[in-house]
Amino acid sequence: MPANASVVIDLKFERREVDAALPGSYVGRKVLHASDRSADLSDARYAVLWKPDLDLFKRAPNLEVIFSGGAGVDAILAVPGLPDLPIVRFVDESLTTRMSEWVVLQALSHLRQTPAYLAQQRKHEWRELSQPQASEITVGVMGLGVLGLDSVAKLKVMGFNVIGWSRGLKQIDGVETFDSSGLDAFLARTDILVGLVPLTDETRGIFDAKLFGKLRQGGALGKPVFINAGRGGSQVEADIVASINGGVLGGASLDVFEKEPLAADSPLWAMENVIVTPHAAAASDVRALFRNSELQMQRYEAGEALQHLVDRKSGY
Repeated sequence: MPANASVVIDLKFERREVDAALPGSYVGRKVLHASDRSADLSDARYAVLWKPDLDLFKRAPNLEVIFSGGAGVDAILAVPGLPDLPIVRFVDESLTTRMSEWVVLQALSHLRQTPAYLAQQRKHEWRELSQPQASEITVGVMGLGVLGLDSVAKLKVMGFNVIGWSRGLKQIDGVETFDSSGLDAFLARTDILVGLVPLTDETRGIFDAKLFGKLRQGGALGKPVFINAGRGGSQVEADIVASINGGVLGGASLDVFEKEPLAADSPLWAMENVIVTPHAAAASDVRALFRNSELQMQRYEAGEALQHLVDRKSGY
């Protein structure tokens, strides 16, 4: 591998954001754009991708490392003809902090009755609502990777009782944790459920009516709340709507959806106890993405191990 090998960019972000982040990035490297259909990509040894073109790997047959443009990699793993190359996840403090901010914001919003107060504001209605303390609420975080662990820590700072679930048991100081065999016990304790699981065969559609029915009823919030900023494919939106209408769930905050953008006729838009954001909880900072991948390229060319590699067997 020659030093300063070329990199191809195929990010379905706003092009102006990509262009603004490129000056000062990948210094000494040739930067190619997959969107330039006339470009010869055969020299590229690295690819920085988010929802890549289906023919990218044919156009760039000499790639050696793939860098994900986001925290999730399911869209890359699903690309037909994906070559057997190392895939590096985007792990960066900026992305982690953004996600934790969103999770805490949503938990506090439901704790402090923000959706209900906004509805009252629109009606010019002055009426105080019950607002329990954070310490009376148990937040259950499903998915204890980098994003989940940071969210757990920051939810605890706000005073919530926090428990965690992951497929394999993880030890977190001061936090009770559960593994796959303890899912029902975890759910029975949970007032606010936070979904931060990667999308795998095991987690696809995991947030469904059956799971919601196992959450704690009659806690300080009255009805449990579902918050999802992980992957849209992990939830069944028809079941979310039905569970809210049926009184199983008291509300939801959703940043990811089965199909994006969320359809204009989805009932989720009009539900007063549902907060919808457009997959913006942890939008990738393009400069941070380029900085992160450039450091990994330097490690690779120096003969050092790549960090945050995807395990294709587990799907993350």
